Formats: sequence, structure tokens, C-alpha cells
Amino acid sequence: MPLLPLRAFVCLSVTLAAQPAYTSLPTETPASVTIPQAGFDYAKRSVMIPMRDGVKLHTVIIVPRTATASQKAAILLTRTPYDAKTLTGRQQSKHMGPMLQGYDNATDVITEGGYIRVVQDIRGKYGSEGDYVMNRPLRGPRNPTPVDHATDTYDTIDYLVKNIPECNGKVGILGISYDGFLPLMALVNPHPALKVSVPMNPMVDGWIGDDWFHNGAFRQQMMPYIFEQQAGRGNEYPWASEYYDEYEAFLKAGSAGELGRQRGMNQVGFWRKIVEHPSYDAWWRDQAVDKVLAKEPLKVPTMIVHSLWDQEDIYGAIAVYKAVKPKDVNGDMVRLVIGPWYHGQMIGDGSAIGQIKFHSDTARHFRREVLAPYLAQHLKDGAPKANIAPVTAFETGVDTWRELPAWPPSGAAPRKMYLQSGDKLAATSPTATSFVEYISDPAKPVPYKIRPVRTPEDSGWPIWLCDDQREASSRTDVVTFTTDVLTEPLKISGEPLVHLVASTSGSDADWVVKLIDVYPDEVADQPVMGGYQHPIAMDIFRGRYRESFETPKALEPDKPLAYKFALPTANHVFLPGHKIMVQVQSSWFPLYDRNPQTFVSNIFLAKPEDYKKATHRVYIGPSYVELPVNMSSPR
Repeated sequence: MPLLPLRAFVCLSVTLAAQPAYTSLPTETPASVTIPQAGFDYAKRSVMIPMRDGVKLHTVIIVPRTATASQKAAILLTRTPYDAKTLTGRQQSKHMGPMLQGYDNATDVITEGGYIRVVQDIRGKYGSEGDYVMNRPLRGPRNPTPVDHATDTYDTIDYLVKNIPECNGKVGILGISYDGFLPLMALVNPHPALKVSVPMNPMVDGWIGDDWFHNGAFRQQMMPYIFEQQAGRGNEYPWASEYYDEYEAFLKAGSAGELGRQRGMNQVGFWRKIVEHPSYDAWWRDQAVDKVLAKEPLKVPTMIVHSLWDQEDIYGAIAVYKAVKPKDVNGDMVRLVIGPWYHGQMIGDGSAIGQIKFHSDTARHFRREVLAPYLAQHLKDGAPKANIAPVTAFETGVDTWRELPAWPPSGAAPRKMYLQSGDKLAATSPTATSFVEYISDPAKPVPYKIRPVRTPEDSGWPIWLCDDQREASSRTDVVTFTTDVLTEPLKISGEPLVHLVASTSGSDADWVVKLIDVYPDEVADQPVMGGYQHPIAMDIFRGRYRESFETPKALEPDKPLAYKFALPTANHVFLPGHKIMVQVQSSWFPLYDRNPQTFVSNIFLAKPEDYKKATHRVYIGPSYVELPVNMSSPR
């Protein structure tokens, strides 16, 4: 390569020195963007709606093109802690239906009904201002501020009906889970424009039987949810685990309190409150939504939707129904729907839950035949009255929808099914008292599902309440009692009641009781169901609360004590050729924290040395499960 002459270098240096100096490149992003709207069947707006305390809540409004200032439509509102932006734009589409596909959108009902869809971030979450409080209590002893979810809903509806020209002045509110808790809060001092509320699988009482506890046993697999939900406004701090099998993660940590300490949970306000309130004291009772609504006038038509295998909030819907139904003096304000679903399945495909197939899309039936006409009656101008029964309940076993006047239906005749010696279950009382015993070892707790137990986001979490129970029944720390093969159908409608007499060599114990439908050894049209042990209703009871939920008490070692508690509601027919089984065990891990079996004042603070083996005895003779047998024909 030839060398450049010296003068060329001189010229090059002068040229470079003369160039202007830039500290950055000019941006290529416009200050604002206008999306061409040709072909869109909706208009989307995002607004910040001011509340009475000045806080503004991020709200997404989607108006179908069919709604105009002259052809007005009603609003379907959902308030959520789960990101309004995501819930209204999972898929970018010019069509409203595909865009709304996903969690908490009953998309076919919304789009086919021509409703204006509104989704709002509650205060303190995602795009909204303000402070986040888990299940923010109503104004009063637990909330000294001037605002709560009832006032925020009121202020939101007031803004919407005044600022959406396409609105006909009518608003309905609906949602699932936390988003189902919020339609219940809307019933407290409701806005006059609120014409209907549809809480589906709502969070109601977090201690008695919904997300956080069941009868005093802590649902520790909800810890990741608590951390992620409260650690950041946008759930930006994930719960990290070093184990593929969550069973190992929770077991090696020891107590739930110690696991919380290791994972930084003490930084989260709601976690600190849970640890401070392990018993059902006034802090929990004051927030129980069924107790709140029992004191409120019933002003808004309400459809309560319950799932028979709701793995998260199986208590709440039925509890609210019990609380508000007595106020429905004319019979036109309260509707109850009971479906064969897991948590939130009513807005998806309801043709099966795990291996249990229903031979029709039960969720689609609910949306088209029940929800859609009910919403139309209350929200559409001139719509006919919907012919919806007071109770619409799916009857599993025979897989049929029933229209009923009330829940549970009248005419039920309680039938006691006694635990018998020889692992038998029968309607006759044993002639002699005896017992069966097992060793409950906290070091080897009974898994609530077949291991490995993955995180709820990466497992069979939605369907575990329908999992085959044969794995549990084969363990030596699980006792089983089974009827002879049924020769005629047995229909139950309502809550089975557990009457258990048991003892422990320790000073505390948990009791898990399961009511199970055992399939024939072979099933011709679905071979995988041969011998399947299908759980119909299951729950746990922490022994220390035998006498009082508020004041725990140590159990007297080796003394037979009576425990009485209800299992979740069922609507099921045990068919001829099947058998009925009851299982009893003393751990359900890692869904529920382990009982040390040594009485300590607060199990969250239990030490490793507190966890001890114990001999548990279940007494034959006085122990039974009372089934709500429905005497009407099951077919």
C-alpha cells in the first residue's frame, strides 16, 4: 500500500476538526403517535379518573363502534389489581374480541352484547396513583382514610356515566377472585347507575376458607402471590426459588415464618399482618365481606357465581349467598350459579376439569343461557326479563343443570355415614367403639398433589382439587373408609358436615377430611377413570381452634376430642357401581403449613425442635360424615 504524502494528512486533520460536535443523535421517536383507525371495530381510550381524595386511577375504556351518542350502550366495569393495560390488550387486533381474550374477560358476552368495556387499575397498582392495601378494608376501624373500594367504585361510575357520551347511563360490574371481591365492595352505598353486580369466585373471608387460611391452617403456597402483589406497584419483584419441587423448598425452610424471613417477606405489610394475626380475631372478622354485607341493605341485583372445585376461593360465594339471600324478600335481587369448575373456569372452556369430563361446555352454557340474558335484563334499554331461576346448579355425576328455588334445596335428609372398623363406611352406627391409628410425621408430610409440586404458574394448580386420591390412600399416614358398591344413586346437595372424634399424643394436630367418589375398577368409555378416586369435597381443620377460632388452646394428649366442621358445598350424584370413600390425614403439604404437633403460641414462629412425630387415633363409633342427601330424583 503506497504512503500518503504529508499534505494529505494535514488536509484530513483540518477537515475533521471542522466537523460540528454532537453529544447524542437526534431521537427518531415521535412525541406522539396516531394509529390509523380504519378497520377497527372499537375505539380505545385511557384516562386518569380522579377520586374524592385527589388520587387518580388509570382506566381503559373500550367503546364498540356500534355504540354511539344516539345508539347508546351500557358499561361493563371490572376493577383489578392485575394490570388494566394487559387485560385490555393481550393481543393487538383491530377487533374487540381477540383483543380482550384472557383472564377476567367474558369476551363473548361483552362483544356479542355490544357493551362498553371498562377496566381500571385499583389504587396503588400498575398505572394508578395512591397506596395499595391488600383487600383494602372499608372506611372505619380498619381504615381511617376517607376512601375505600366502595367510594372508589362510586367515584369511577360517576365519572364514566358523565364523560362517556355513548353510555346509556347503566353500569354493571363483574370480576373473578380479587376482581370478584371488588363487585361485592361496590354494593356498599352503591352509585345509582350501578344496575347489576356479578361477583365470580370472590375473595370473601381469608381466614375461614378463602385464600390465606382454611379453618386456621395457613395456605403457605400463597406466599409468592403475597410477595409479588405487594412488593412493587407492577409486580416487578418475582418470587425466586432454588428448587424444582416446591415440596422440598417449603420443607427445608421449616415454618412458613422462617421461609418468609429467608425470602424478604417481612418487607411486605400484609405479610407482617398475617404473622401478627394467626387466629380469627377482630382484625379478620371486621374484614369478612359476608359479615359486612349482612349489615348492608340490598339495593343492586346480584348474581353470585360459585365453582365446585375452586382451588383458591371455595368458601366465599356460598358465604355471601347465605348473608344476602334473607334480604331478598321479593325474590328478584339475588341469583346463585353453581358450576363444575375450577377458579375462573366459567369464562373459559368448561367441558372438563382434569380427567373429569362433562360431555358439554358447561361454561359456555352459563355465559350464553344465564349470564348474557341476566346482564341484558338489567343493562339494556327495553330488554325482556330474563327467565333465570333463583339458583342454577350443575349436578355432577349425572352432568345436568338444575333450576332450583334456593340453596341448599329443600327436602334434604341428612344421612350419617359412620366410620367403621375394617376400613368400612356405612349408614349404620357401629355397635362398639374402637379406633384406627397412624403416625403423623412433620418430616414427611402428605403431599396435596403428586410430586414434584411445581409453582402454581407451572403446575396442575387449577385442577388439583379433582386429582386422583389413590396416591394419598396408599400411604400409612392416611386412613380410609369405603362403602360397599352402591346399588342405587345417592344424591347430595349442600355442605357435608364432619363429626370427627380423634386424639393425638401431641398437643396440637391438623385434621384433613376428604369425601371421595370411587369409580368402578374399569370404565369402558374412559379407561383412565378405572378405580379413580374423585374428590367431591375436602378441607382441613387446625385442632387448636376446636373450641374457639379466636383463642387457640393446646389439645390434651391422648384424649379423644370432638371436631365438627363443614366441607365445601357439593352437588353430586354417586352412581350405582361406584363407592363412597372418606379419607382422614393430618397434613396437606406444601399447600398448608405443617402443624408442629407441639402447641406453640404462633405456628409462624415455630422452631425446628417444635416439630415432632405424633400418634393420631380416629375413633370408630362416634365419628361420621353427615351427607346432605337430596331425596328428589337424581335424574
